Amino acid sequence: MLERLEMEGVGPSPRLSFEFAPRLNLLTGDNGLGKTFVLELAWWALTRNWDDVPALPRPDRNVVPSVQAVIQTWGGSKSIKRDVVLVSGQSPSTFTPPRNGLTVYARVDGSFSVWDRIRNNRKVGYFRVPAQPAFDFTPDELWNRLERDGRTLCNGLIQDWVAWQIKNAEPFHRLKRVLETLSPGTHEPLVPGEPTRISIDEVRDIPTLQMPYGLVPLTHVSAAVKRIVGLAYLLVWSWEEHVRAAELSREPVTDHIVLLVDELESHLHPRWQRLILPSLLEVVRALREDVKVQVIAVTHSPLVLASAEPLFDEAQDALFMFDLVGQEVQATKAEWRPRGDANAWLTSEVFDLKEPRSVEAEQAITAARAALKDPNLPIEEVRRIHNELYRVLKDTDPFWPRWLVRAEAAGIDP
Repeated sequence: MLERLEMEGVGPSPRLSFEFAPRLNLLTGDNGLGKTFVLELAWWALTRNWDDVPALPRPDRNVVPSVQAVIQTWGGSKSIKRDVVLVSGQSPSTFTPPRNGLTVYARVDGSFSVWDRIRNNRKVGYFRVPAQPAFDFTPDELWNRLERDGRTLCNGLIQDWVAWQIKNAEPFHRLKRVLETLSPGTHEPLVPGEPTRISIDEVRDIPTLQMPYGLVPLTHVSAAVKRIVGLAYLLVWSWEEHVRAAELSREPVTDHIVLLVDELESHLHPRWQRLILPSLLEVVRALREDVKVQVIAVTHSPLVLASAEPLFDEAQDALFMFDLVGQEVQATKAEWRPRGDANAWLTSEVFDLKEPRSVEAEQAITAARAALKDPNLPIEEVRRIHNELYRVLKDTDPFWPRWLVRAEAAGIDP
């Protein structure tokens, strides 16, 4: 798994380094500070594959752009240092990716990538040579078919799901377990229904989910369900094809998977946000009980961080904060402290909000707090603050008891 990632001369900062934990790694911070960029570099370090947009060097000509990674392999840690690839599709011919099992990258736009140490590297004697690039899926290819150079690399979610279901095959049972694990709760389980035709112009049977109000074809479910269903299918497909490739090549099946997930909470209702992180750590057990998982995920959700509190273990997990200090991005490993609820996370140094309320409410409360410290404030100003508080907070906000004492002292009728 990925133990260390260090970059110099690329990205939003002259130099960034990360000591990743073996199980869970959460990246947080404002937009545009390089969290997704770190995922892309992690993907490159583990697979030697770039996304469509390669990394660009910083203006400083005195620094050679480079990325260094330390990866845990079967033979111990392997350190890799190569100049960053600056041209899309180009890669150092002398670098062979480590034997890092399975790596799955879920992007926020619904696209996915998969790297399989057996399928993407061909064994020649004692050595491995690149067989083909990673399996890169657009949303359409994920659902319908992935083809390259006239070869079908993946039948796609719709065809595989229906074929597995009709045969009552083990992959379908595994898919049901993964969907159950990733469900938004026991009251809304993701349960496959019978395949159905949706149009006289579409001859394929389409998988369905059993919703409380009836069967819904997967082509008609919400964006949140599509992303989670796509992740579930891809995990099962990757695992099934890996096991089959291991059997054909007479190699051992991997005992670990790396999951890279951008904006873990994307499209999800708050109820689901509270469950998705624990579910993601648990879901690999639905593939095989003894498989380990390392998750590196970007999140902007205080509910996701609050959901991590019961399971967070500093020996296995890490939280990284991205901050803009002056004109330079800094990424630091945060000391883990449970906050108790989402509001406390919002006002912590992780999200750095003054108030977990609207901007108007924050401004009104800031003025009110200053008034609490100033007994000589003119009554007209106290009344103005009182009216503004009532406008933006109404009378149900927990700040009211503190303020009413000040308002009554000024002779204002609450």
